[in-house]
Amino acid sequence: MSTLHVCPLSRLHATVEETRASHIVTLIGENTVVERPICISADRHLFITVSDIAEPAEGMILPADTHVEQLLAFVRGWDRAAPMVIHCYAGISRSTAAAFIAACALAPQRAEAVIARRLREASASATPNPRLISVADKLLCREGRMVTAVAAIGRGELASEGKPFALEIA
Repeated sequence: MSTLHVCPLSRLHATVEETRASHIVTLIGENTVVERPICISADRHLFITVSDIAEPAEGMILPADTHVEQLLAFVRGWDRAAPMVIHCYAGISRSTAAAFIAACALAPQRAEAVIARRLREASASATPNPRLISVADKLLCREGRMVTAVAAIGRGELASEGKPFALEIA
């Protein structure tokens, strides 16, 4: 069984070390410095520069098709021999959206609602970025089911930083 691990930037190195991850996905604002753990080669680290917003805002980078297409291509190329770590600044919105998207893409036979409930069970603070979810729903031809599933689990508990968690992919 493959595992996705989600964490905030502050726990990136520890999470990679603890899980022995082979791949990393970073979703972060354009001026945030991220130091890649030395055990991860550049070709196994996807860096997506995107803001945590759902609507256009001046000076911010709205999640777009190209961001989700990059994510989908990267996770589909992952050999699943070792875990993947997905992180954003706080480990609450962009990273939880990316984990949900990855789980839906890699387990297309699983119902979106089941994956969303597992996400909520794994993280009380998970609040997937609605724009990333909406774009992925369209690209994966899920006909609104991803959006509906994330709406059904509701906003997560308020937190300044999420606790690292794992999401299994069947």
